[in-house]
Amino acid sequence: MKVGFIGLGIMGQPMARHLLHAGFSLKVHTRTAAKAASLLAGGAEWAASPAAAAAGSDIVITMLPDTPDVEAVFFGQNGVYEGLRAGQIVVDMSTISPEATVKFAERLRGKKCELLDAPVSGGENGAIAGTLTIMAGGDERAFQKCLPLFQAMGKNITHCGAGGNGQRVKLVNQVICALNILAMSEGLQLAGSLGLDREKVLHIVSSGAAGSWMLSNLAPRILQNDFRPGFMIKLQQKDLRLASEAIAALGENFPGTVLTYSLFTKAVEQGLGEQGTQGLINVFKQAKGRSGEIAPSMTPK
Repeated sequence: MKVGFIGLGIMGQPMARHLLHAGFSLKVHTRTAAKAASLLAGGAEWAASPAAAAAGSDIVITMLPDTPDVEAVFFGQNGVYEGLRAGQIVVDMSTISPEATVKFAERLRGKKCELLDAPVSGGENGAIAGTLTIMAGGDERAFQKCLPLFQAMGKNITHCGAGGNGQRVKLVNQVICALNILAMSEGLQLAGSLGLDREKVLHIVSSGAAGSWMLSNLAPRILQNDFRPGFMIKLQQKDLRLASEAIAALGENFPGTVLTYSLFTKAVEQGLGEQGTQGLINVFKQAKGRSGEIAPSMTPK
């Protein structure tokens, strides 16, 4: 099976590497060509544009930051759309707007091509280990055809139904993740403010009812002042923006999402966007340095 892969960032590069190691014929494209060097050395072919990545491929995968990036790669000059032929499948593994995803799928059907939205969860470590959770929306037959690719990149793979549902499930995932990150950050900040040994506190609470993936994987990084990104604050903020837009359309009240979105937005405004999501605790630290408490402006309005 011939695969075109577009977007070789923190997540995309190891995902593409797994496809290459699984024996798929791989063409790659990314804005910064140097990021493709190790894949090209391993046998991948360079595509000079998204259209070139799509041309001749059976399946085209994109892994990009946000909705406008996906739209530009799909439909811009030398975009994927220009390189497609009838019967190809496009798989967007980015996290973007569900509504835009549905519209993109309609446009791609103009060339008799199917779009699967298949965002992932698991962060950089999951991408490297090939253990990502993959949630896919779209045509069932297209999903089955793409399943061997998904199995090369992930372990928990689920077809979620109609197009856009993969993105909708991912928004649920990101709301839960963000609330867990906030709980972890606030708890560790409280432990420090109370004069407790945070390593002992982490050991205790991680083994009890408060235990979580965030505590086990991100809290130790906080204690080591390691804020390198497995998943960046600015991307988590973007995902919460998408979730907030979906919630607004429902007309319902989700106060936890409002709060976490405001805090992640504050983190981006304070220049923390390139940090890993564990860096949310630095918002608390900066606020304490100014006033001894979290500023009122950080609460939802």
